[in-house]
Amino acid sequence: MNRVARKTRHIPARLLIGFTVLLLTSWGALALWFQASQHSVVRWVVILVWSALGVSVVLSLAGLFGRRRRNITGFVFVLATACLLLWWGTLRPSHQRAWADDVAQLLEARVEGNHVHLKHVRNFEWRSETDYTPRWESRTYDLDHLRSADLVLSYWMGPHIAHTLVSFGFDGGERVVFSLEIRKERHESFSAVGGFFRQFEQVLVAADERDIVRTRSNTRGEDVYLYRLQMSQANVRALFLEYLLAANELQRTPRFYNTLTSNCTTIVFELARLIAPALPMDYRLLLSGHFAEYVYDLHGLTPGHRYAELQARGHINERALDSDASGDDFSMSIRQGVPGIPINEIHP
Repeated sequence: MNRVARKTRHIPARLLIGFTVLLLTSWGALALWFQASQHSVVRWVVILVWSALGVSVVLSLAGLFGRRRRNITGFVFVLATACLLLWWGTLRPSHQRAWADDVAQLLEARVEGNHVHLKHVRNFEWRSETDYTPRWESRTYDLDHLRSADLVLSYWMGPHIAHTLVSFGFDGGERVVFSLEIRKERHESFSAVGGFFRQFEQVLVAADERDIVRTRSNTRGEDVYLYRLQMSQANVRALFLEYLLAANELQRTPRFYNTLTSNCTTIVFELARLIAPALPMDYRLLLSGHFAEYVYDLHGLTPGHRYAELQARGHINERALDSDASGDDFSMSIRQGVPGIPINEIHP
């Protein structure tokens, strides 16, 4: 085999290695960016050195360096990667940080017979995203009076990405909403990319609808949709209790939020799968804006309607804004015209 043929034979392997190195270099640079001190010059130096090392490996694979230099560069990159992964493994989630006000408290749940006692239910009065009155409450619910579960999707970044919440309704109009969210610190703001790199911990928020739903529709101007879930009373109760178990587990053991694998939509799927293990995986679990359509295809929404009709009639924004102007009950107002909602839930 001549020299040209030998070089040609190694091209696919070098392309694969080069692509892998580029991926590792990009991942490492982002990990360092989101985890190192934001005001540290050292962060910039480390990122530049790491990136330069990765680029050098790719250039050496392209034949721009001699064999000896290529081997040395490759060895140093492997060593640096090992150090980076060891450092990554030392990162641990914590409950002890200077948290933002709206995620400052962890939900605590205690079940005594048919009664559920919740501590740290959020019921803020939001005038704007930065102007609010904090209020954390202790509430007691009777499981014998638990009647319904509603799926709420709030679109904040186009038609494919939505925040997923589940609202549970009780006789007499009581409601509590569960939402898995990032637990950001006071100086932080949400970053979908940062959510891949352990920038945030998780928090499971239990809140009043006027807090957690109204702030999205009325204060932030997000498009919010509400759907009645078709579940047996036993499954509604089981899903509610699974949320409480998840809250208590999170209180005992802090966990990182992950934009892809551990977010507001995947927790709903995971909890529902404990009740119905045969639930299929689907791309719409990642593209959360289509999660309601996924539930519809599984016959989990009100029957007898096309999905487009359920979506159109479930859009709550106009009714939510009108309730502010009229002073009507928020939860009743947003359910006007939503298929599957009994008349006694929308009229006092």
